Amino acid sequence: MTAEATWESGRPAQEVAALRAEIDQLRRMMAARTVVDQACGMVMALTPCRRAAARGLLVDVARQCDLGLREVAAALVATTEDTSLPVQMHRALRRALRRFHAADRR
Repeated sequence: MTAEATWESGRPAQEVAALRAEIDQLRRMMAARTVVDQACGMVMALTPCRRAAARGLLVDVARQCDLGLREVAAALVATTEDTSLPVQMHRALRRALRRFHAADRR
């Protein structure tokens, strides 16, 4: 298998710039996914549940706090490094956990 580069478009610099931008975007997405996966793992360990339930719990907290999932996940993961969870997020997490356990009892 061989790869050929075609320069017929006359815009190789623009194509390279577009590819670099796409690579940067993919790297940011992978970093965001990593922190969400770590937070899901934390929730799964602390509240015995499956991954989907853990993610749903984090999504619930994000909605209550009007934040993105990645922001909530990053704040939760930061607690492993002696950073406190913001008060609003802490309250939202407690409410979400109460709802989760109440639904689990039914």
